[in-house]
Amino acid sequence: MILYLHGFRSSPSSFKAQAAAEYMDRHGLGGRFFCPQLPESPFQSVSLAAQFMEGYDPSRILLIGSSLGGYYARFLAERTGCRAVLLNPVIDPWQVKACMGNPSQEQELAKWEMDREKYAEELKSFLVRKITRPERYFLIAATGDELLDYKQMSAHYENARQIIIEGSDHSLSEFPDYLDEILAFSGLQPV
Repeated sequence: MILYLHGFRSSPSSFKAQAAAEYMDRHGLGGRFFCPQLPESPFQSVSLAAQFMEGYDPSRILLIGSSLGGYYARFLAERTGCRAVLLNPVIDPWQVKACMGNPSQEQELAKWEMDREKYAEELKSFLVRKITRPERYFLIAATGDELLDYKQMSAHYENARQIIIEGSDHSLSEFPDYLDEILAFSGLQPV
């Protein structure tokens, strides 16, 4: 099973999610690839991901987490023992404004402030200070990420497999170039 966890306010129709879905289809793994729409609530997002993982042997699960989805993937991988590929993952999301959202209209401000506080507390409950088995992680990070610091990502995933892309951006425009390596890391065999 391959479970793709998108970032904050992203979706299954994002560039990376679509590229991964198409790649898995071409390799006969489309029936084992899932990318649900994650709710804004961290508790609800992690619960939904955990439901998808139920009944699967952790050694047969690969999580692919992008940005905030990478934060969730880290927590779930530590909890279950599965493998995780992390794409420009957030390390401490409650400190990153882009992960906490911005109100689009003045009347949304009060609700947004309440949600931001609640979501920050929810996010902190999934904190993993140090990964326990680096060999289960594969980090793909860009030096040109305009939202997050690739050095922080690299340090957090010390001793894990890492590809640091010179330049690029937060959305990892070159993502499709790394899908062969991601599939090889997964240990799952194409059909």
